[in-house]
Amino acid sequence: MVKLRLFPQETAGLQALARMSEHILAGTQTLAELLGAGRGDFAALTESLRRHEAASTADFATLLTNMRTSFINPLPREDMYALGQLLNETSEMLTGAGEVIELYTLDRIPTRVSDQLEILSRQAELTAAAMKALNDLDSLEDYWLEVLRLSKRADHTHRVIVAELLDAHSPSTFAKYSNLAGQLAAASRQMRMVATQVGSIIVKES
Repeated sequence: MVKLRLFPQETAGLQALARMSEHILAGTQTLAELLGAGRGDFAALTESLRRHEAASTADFATLLTNMRTSFINPLPREDMYALGQLLNETSEMLTGAGEVIELYTLDRIPTRVSDQLEILSRQAELTAAAMKALNDLDSLEDYWLEVLRLSKRADHTHRVIVAELLDAHSPSTFAKYSNLAGQLAAASRQMRMVATQVGSIIVKES
C-alpha cells in the first residue's frame, strides 16, 4: 500500500519524466527507421535523434528547476533526480547509436541488431507507460519485473551478436558493428536501471 500523502504536490516533475521517456520511445522509432534507411537519409535521421536528445536535456533541466522550487515533491528528490539522469543518458546513447551508423555508413545491419533494437523498443514502451503512472506505484511492479526480463534477453542477444560478428567479419568491420551493438546494449541496461530505480521507490514508499 502506497503511503497516504496529506498535502498537495507539484506534478510538473512527473510530467517532465514522462516527456523524457517519450523522447526515448521516439528515439527508438527513429533508430528503427535508420536501420532500414539508405545512406542518403542517414544525416537527417541522426539529426532527428539529436533533437530528441536536446528535448530530453531541456526536460531534465525543467525537472531540476521544479525540484528546487517545489515545497512538496510527489517522490523523494533523490529518486526523481536519478530517474531523470538515467532517462537523459539513455537518449544520449540512442544518439550515439545513430551517429555510429552515420559515421561508419552501416547500411547492411545484421538481423540480430534489429532484434536487439526490438527488445530495447519494448523496454522504452513499458518505461514510457510507467513514467506516466508514477503517482500510482502499486501498478508498477509488473513493469519492473518485465523490464528486468527483457534486459536479460538483451544481454544474451548482445553476446550472440558479438560472437557472430567476430566469426564472420574482418577486425575493422567487427569493430564498427560491435560498436553499434554495444550502444544498443548500453541503452538496454540503462532501461533496466530505470526499472530498478522504480523498484527501489516502490519498496521505500510501500
